Amino acid sequence: MLKNWSLQMRMISAFLFIGLIVLIVALVGWNGNLRLSDRLNTLSTNSLPSISGLWKINEGQTQIQSAERALLNPLLSPANRMIESNRIKESWKQIEEGFKEYELAPVTARENALYKEFISLWDVWKQNHQQFMQVYEQFQKIGIIDPMILQVQLLSQGKGNTPEMTKAKTAAALLNKLNFLAANQERSSFNQATEGMHKILEVNYDLATRTQNTAGEDISQTTFWVVLGMIIGPITAIIFGIYFSITIAKPLSTKIATIVNTIASSSSEIAATIEQQELAASQQAVSVNQTTTTMDELSSSSRQSAEQAAAATQGVSQALEQVEEGSKAVEKALQEMGTLKEKVEAIAQQISHLSQQTSQIGNISSLVSELANQTNMLALNAAVEAVRAAEHGKGFAVVASEIRKLADESKKSAQKISSLVQDIQSAISSTVLVTDSGTQSVNSSLTIAEQTSAAFTAIANAIDDVFLRNQKIALNAQQQAIAIQQVVVAMNALNQVAAQTASGISKTKLETQRLNQVVQNLKAIA
Repeated sequence: MLKNWSLQMRMISAFLFIGLIVLIVALVGWNGNLRLSDRLNTLSTNSLPSISGLWKINEGQTQIQSAERALLNPLLSPANRMIESNRIKESWKQIEEGFKEYELAPVTARENALYKEFISLWDVWKQNHQQFMQVYEQFQKIGIIDPMILQVQLLSQGKGNTPEMTKAKTAAALLNKLNFLAANQERSSFNQATEGMHKILEVNYDLATRTQNTAGEDISQTTFWVVLGMIIGPITAIIFGIYFSITIAKPLSTKIATIVNTIASSSSEIAATIEQQELAASQQAVSVNQTTTTMDELSSSSRQSAEQAAAATQGVSQALEQVEEGSKAVEKALQEMGTLKEKVEAIAQQISHLSQQTSQIGNISSLVSELANQTNMLALNAAVEAVRAAEHGKGFAVVASEIRKLADESKKSAQKISSLVQDIQSAISSTVLVTDSGTQSVNSSLTIAEQTSAAFTAIANAIDDVFLRNQKIALNAQQQAIAIQQVVVAMNALNQVAAQTASGISKTKLETQRLNQVVQNLKAIA
């Protein structure tokens, strides 16, 4: 059956068999480790806590018994009695800790039954101890440490029927009761409780012993199987190695000879192909070098075009700035001309208003001249009437004469004012004509300035369009230069690849020659 298997299947089967042996050994070790861990867990969580708790209980009970005996000593000082009483209290705390520690540990059914028996015996001893302590408190309240000696002293003093003797007898009776309790009831219950505790300790000791023995057996079995696997594994590997070396060597030699012939034929074909590829790679390298040179020249031209476009863009930008400054100047002139037009119109309005007022002054002057004529006529009439009045009209004639003089002067002044008003009106008329001409000139200048501003705006738009076009041209030239540079880089990389390809082909040619040499060596070996 194995003869029909391929070499790969045989080797896989052999390694799987060896792996199975290793797996079995590992499982045996793992199982033994689990069982040993279980045994250690039993010792750490059951036996050791139980034994530790029982030891604390036993030690506390023993210390209580020792303290009770010390309290019965009549030679014990009050300070030492206090120490022994405190020792009893501390022992009870230790006993409580021992019970808590024991009850937390898992127990078997047999140990639980023994523990219940121990608790009943323990309760009896505890009651006897409490009775002892109650009697001792009564004895302590009397305050007589050695009542027997006190009775002897009282009898020698002739005080047999005194209250002191009665108190001494009571203390002696309590002391005798304490000795009886300590020597009989409490001692018996102490021994029984201790015996019950020893039974529980024996159960835990047996459990620990069995656990230890079982752990030893598990270790022995695990060691046996591991050693057996360590022996079987190498032996099996050696057997398979010998078997495969025998069954593989001969077929492998035949296959190697066939493969060597095939490789020799293929290497000859590869050598011919490599020579053709080497020639093509050389031609490709020459073409790539020529293309790279052309692209370098094109890159230089593109950079020059980009620089010229950038310079033209800069010039257009400067012209655009100058046009914008001229446009701003024209706008400022337009604003100033508009202000001038408003001022000229205001002057024209003021001159028109002045002409109206001058006309009114002329009217007033004519009115004054008429009043002067009328006053002169009245003065003349008054003079005539004064002549008629003779002596009585002399003063009135003088007044009429003065009034006529004033009227003549008023008439002259009115004539002068009329003459001045006519001159002013002539000047105003000339000024109005000049103002109208100035207004027309301002309007004409405004029209020319607006046309100039529109021309500057059109020029600015045209220059802006030229600037944008130059920017696009510069950007396109830069992009073209970058693209050409990338092409140059790619061509250089292609040139390097072509060189590497040629080098690789040369190395492949050398390796093919070495392969032919190896084939010849294999033929000699086969």
